[in-house]
Amino acid sequence: MINPTSVQLIAAVLFALAIIHTFSTKYFEHLAHTQPRHAGIWHLLGEVEVVFGFWAMVLILFIFAISGKHEAITYLESRDFTEPMFVFVIMVIAGTRPILDLAASTVQRAAFLLPINQGMAMYFLLLAFVPLLGSFITEPAAMTLAALMLRDTLFSKEISTKLKYATVGVLFVNVSIGGTLTPFAAPPVLMVAAKWDWDIWFMMTNFGWKAAVAVAVNACAVTWLFRNELGHVRQKDNTAEEKTPFPVVLVHLIFLTLVVVFAHHPAAFMGLFLFFIGFTAAYQQYQNPLILRESLLVAFFLAGLVVLGGQQQWWLQPLLMDMDDTAVFFGAAALTAITDNAALTYLGSLVEGLSQEFKIALVAGAVAGGGLTVIANAPNPAGFAILKSKFDEQSIHPLGLLIAALPPTLVAIIAFRVL
Repeated sequence: MINPTSVQLIAAVLFALAIIHTFSTKYFEHLAHTQPRHAGIWHLLGEVEVVFGFWAMVLILFIFAISGKHEAITYLESRDFTEPMFVFVIMVIAGTRPILDLAASTVQRAAFLLPINQGMAMYFLLLAFVPLLGSFITEPAAMTLAALMLRDTLFSKEISTKLKYATVGVLFVNVSIGGTLTPFAAPPVLMVAAKWDWDIWFMMTNFGWKAAVAVAVNACAVTWLFRNELGHVRQKDNTAEEKTPFPVVLVHLIFLTLVVVFAHHPAAFMGLFLFFIGFTAAYQQYQNPLILRESLLVAFFLAGLVVLGGQQQWWLQPLLMDMDDTAVFFGAAALTAITDNAALTYLGSLVEGLSQEFKIALVAGAVAGGGLTVIANAPNPAGFAILKSKFDEQSIHPLGLLIAALPPTLVAIIAFRVL
């Protein structure tokens, strides 16, 4: 029988309120305009990245009131904040001008090889090649690269709202499934790979090729659907910009690689990051302003999810474990929309005696549903923070994202369950 504690019940209620809050941010922005006297607090509550951090703070205050300071601090210190810290660091490094210049030149060269309009080719590669690249540079880095390049090219032009939402929907889904070629790049895979002995060959044969097919289909479909609009979008001319010297690009790549290698060791990658900040300050002429604000907001969002999510195991785990292979696949895909997919797979890793089919179904469902909401997959808040300024009212509506992500999610479901 499930006998939750009072703290667990309160945490479940706050978690539900946080989810409702993410779909209601436009209401708070409306309050900011209608009640200018308190516009500051309404604008703050209207930031999606602030939502889970805010409700996590409320939870800690409840624990403090019910159990005292020691219990509140003990719970906070029991949480693992490695992922939020890593996402913060990888976003800043991946979003630097030398890394973006290298990625842009690579995509442009590849675009010339495709027998279609260059604008369409660039768009296709940003939604197909870059998400699959996330299997090697990690999903948060791939999301940051793709989102920044889309923001500075396609989204800087006059394009339709439909194209914007379709692009974000495909991007979020493709990044979620595109990191499954390896066992270390996607957070939901990372949670179970070591314990279940899933190596790169296992990932390639059971997930990778299916994910690659789904990514290509999604990117092809959205490119074809908006071919007329994409064909009229002129590409940004970079000829007037000063090229970044190769040694500077190489140093950035080394830092990016080392941070990925030490992704599980915050003392190591934070030390590397501080060294990296010093390097960028020494060579400011080759840098754009670092995306520190966006990265900190994303880290705050993920940290709040870690705090709130840590009290949801009492209802999530029994719900998952009562399902068979097919049910757990679709159940995980649906539950991912309201909780981080890495949390679902982590709960599965705690259970002994699961069949291989059940394990594969759990992870496949978790990654397939990873693009439905901003909280479904750890890299999503990064893309949200980077691209939201290009949408009406400076925000991506959660319902619009959900609707846009449903078709590519269906393609991912078919790829994992039928192929």
